[in-house]
Amino acid sequence: MRNRYTAAVAIALVLLGAPPAVAGESADDYPTRPVRLVIAQAPGSSIDAMSRVVAAKMSELLGEQFVADNRTGAGGTIGGGIVAHSEPNGYTVLCAATASQVIGPQLYKQHVTYDPFRDFAPVSMFAVTQNLLVVNPRMPYKSVRELIAYAKANPGKVNWSNAGSGFQSHLAGVLFTHMAKIDVLHVPYKGAGASLGAVIAGESHVTIVPAPSVMGHLRSGVLRALAIGSAKRSPVAPDIPTIIESGLPGYTSAGWAGFMVPSKTTKKIRTRLHDAVVKAMKDPETDAAMKKLGAEPMATTPEEFAEVIQRDWKAFGEAIRVSGIQPN
Repeated sequence: MRNRYTAAVAIALVLLGAPPAVAGESADDYPTRPVRLVIAQAPGSSIDAMSRVVAAKMSELLGEQFVADNRTGAGGTIGGGIVAHSEPNGYTVLCAATASQVIGPQLYKQHVTYDPFRDFAPVSMFAVTQNLLVVNPRMPYKSVRELIAYAKANPGKVNWSNAGSGFQSHLAGVLFTHMAKIDVLHVPYKGAGASLGAVIAGESHVTIVPAPSVMGHLRSGVLRALAIGSAKRSPVAPDIPTIIESGLPGYTSAGWAGFMVPSKTTKKIRTRLHDAVVKAMKDPETDAAMKKLGAEPMATTPEEFAEVIQRDWKAFGEAIRVSGIQPN
């Protein structure tokens, strides 16, 4: 059964891949037609919103449209597989994220048809999304220290929501409670919207989520931020203290987004894409739009991007181990 499933997936990925190279195309002229941008997240997600902002500017810079194609499923590994098995000609690009490139491949091993390191070439990161620890405003704790103290005095009585077992919000929460040595009830919901809605309604009390998903809720006052998971205060929310300075030394938690291509893509094409990302992230309008979404815009070298992936692979691997989730 497993061999038949793997074969079927491989055939599907070939059928879904980018069209073959057009006669006469060369890396020197790239791009000469629209570029397919595979986003392994649902439409309307923070990764989707950020990708479209950057893609719009890159379309302008390179003179060809970057067409968003949302391909969800199996923790982002469906989208990853489509790009890994596509023609390495620069016309199929992956918007990679923590979920799809680091967490999903470790949790959905039987569905992964590619090597997450060997089969991709990093181009550049374009954003970091810090995780925010947020609570229902009616809760009695107004700081990380107060939350930890309350949880220790009331074991099992804090409902800690997440977007689903194995999601970034789940693993970030598990790591927090493990490091703080507190006993809470981790409550999985069907997606980030349902998880946040539960905290707003008071059904759950606490969650930790990417900043872009909660900035609007913080502005409206239906959620209160206790702290942010960055190593130092974030320019996106400079008034919010870090979790480290608020009472949990050593804790950091963030996500990221960036572009990757099949590993056999030529250096000329990768360089052309990288240069476009750098220029896009220097654009004032793009920078402002990203910050409004709650992201920290940036551009990195391919080597720096690869180092981040390696680091987070280990960190989230440890969180998966602590959570007790069994990969499938």
